Amino acid sequence: MAITAKLDEWGRPAWIAAVVLGFVVFWPVGLATLAYLYWSGRMTCSPRNGFGGADRMAGLKGFCGSFKRNAYFRPSGNTAFDEYRNEALKRLEEEEAEFRDFLAKLRAAKDKAEFDQFMSDRRGRSAPSTEVVHDQA
Repeated sequence: MAITAKLDEWGRPAWIAAVVLGFVVFWPVGLATLAYLYWSGRMTCSPRNGFGGADRMAGLKGFCGSFKRNAYFRPSGNTAFDEYRNEALKRLEEEEAEFRDFLAKLRAAKDKAEFDQFMSDRRGRSAPSTEVVHDQA
């Protein structure tokens, strides 16, 4: 199709404009364009169809799946810095685990306090009155 080739040549902004224009003109056209983008793979960052090449995505670190999530764990070439970074990351992971444990204990304590309050309210409400009142008029 000549239209899709031209839009691919212009890039992602052209496709976005086509979808918006399709919704403005007649919403099923916009929806169909959006579905076509999704199922053709043009919404992904893969190199297929001209999207996601290293030159196009150089400034968008972490934006697409083509970049590895562990880019920060690659060696920098400076062994002293790499050791420091690894130690700092390990320390941060330990602190995160301790903080998660603290939050779990805090939630458990809050839940217990709320449950105890509920039970004491329930006991106070459901206690039958043993006092018998007789009207003597």
